Amino acid sequence: MTAHPVGRDDLDDLTEEDAEAHVHGVCFKTGPPERTGVELEWLVQERSDPRALISVDRLDAALAPVEAPGALPRGSRLTREPGGQVELSSPPARGLGACVEAMAADLAAARQALDEAGLVLVGKGLDPLREPPRVLDHPRYRAMESFFDREGPWGRTMMRRTASLQINLDSGEEGDGAGGYRARWELAHRIGPVLVAAFANSPFRSGRPTGWLSTRQATWARMDPGRTRHPRHHAEPRAAWTRYALDARVLCIRDTDADAGGTGPGGGGDWSAPPGLTFRGWLRGAHPGLRRPTTADLDYHLSTLFPPVRPRGWLELRMIDAQDGDGWIVPTVLAATLLDDPLAADAARAATEPLCAGAPLPAEEVWARASRDGLADPELGRAARACFAAAESALARAHAPAPLRAALSAFAERYPDRGRCPAHDQLDALSRA
Repeated sequence: MTAHPVGRDDLDDLTEEDAEAHVHGVCFKTGPPERTGVELEWLVQERSDPRALISVDRLDAALAPVEAPGALPRGSRLTREPGGQVELSSPPARGLGACVEAMAADLAAARQALDEAGLVLVGKGLDPLREPPRVLDHPRYRAMESFFDREGPWGRTMMRRTASLQINLDSGEEGDGAGGYRARWELAHRIGPVLVAAFANSPFRSGRPTGWLSTRQATWARMDPGRTRHPRHHAEPRAAWTRYALDARVLCIRDTDADAGGTGPGGGGDWSAPPGLTFRGWLRGAHPGLRRPTTADLDYHLSTLFPPVRPRGWLELRMIDAQDGDGWIVPTVLAATLLDDPLAADAARAATEPLCAGAPLPAEEVWARASRDGLADPELGRAARACFAAAESALARAHAPAPLRAALSAFAERYPDRGRCPAHDQLDALSRA
């Protein structure tokens, strides 16, 4: 899905009131929930040697047939991540089935291109074997790495070694019903730990178990909490998100005299931001001598916030580990069905109530349990089984495509019904080795 920012995009001074109004307008666009999109990040490995590092030139040549705009048959966009991961981003589709069908076609084309070059797409939340260097030298990534280095190695790990599955769903309508944006925002956060636990798929680092089933999510939790954890609950999501966004520290400041659009080597100068500067502080002139921020700077700042649910004109669910093969289909089906079917949404709210302990949203410790223990945690296991059952019923009522229903049911039987997740398959393979 593509955001269409509103408001000024010039070099005039941006006031705090301007910024608040802009965030309100651009991040929660309301309307009937109809569209579904998915973004798939993949690790890229040598087919003959999963431990081998892949040169930029090798990856360039492999991706050339599918990387140009319009090269993929159903219109997905292929981009690169700092450690050489690739991402496929589908266009928004009207309906879950259309989304899955389009991504499947584009993914098949990308796989074929890489296969011809002796490379494979691997769906795991964290590279279990390699520590790749940062291969994108864009000033954004240089500044990002410098920013996160101030607090530990977690930012480098996130940038270079992780891969996720992101599901994009409409924000919802104005009003307070089940299809309203307030209810959908809250439900997306309530099912978040369930999605982490059910699809945890990153138990290894450097070939050894980490003690976490989703080491990727645990890595995110160790990073700057003002940009990676969910906003404090507020009855009005627009207010909560605006406060969160403006109070988050500025990760980088674009060089407005250079071309900011590319991701190639060099150019753009130093985009590092003064340590501790929040966007609100920038608006208030907290750093004398720094140029005034613009609407374009605010839009860029919003793109550097990474909470589990990010509003971008739609809701981007970012908490799920990458899944191997066609495993991406099940979390896409589950999340979209729980949010879009009113009866399934009601069931998911009831199922996640114990995770909230009387609060509107789960506490951070619930997210930690989901990352560490998965569905072996009794409360998360019960919630997941209820959510899968609700989604199965909803798909049956809607006469959803049989392959989608079969995939969801097979996954439920293999994993949630047994208190397991895909990470357990990797751990089992290690114990048999």
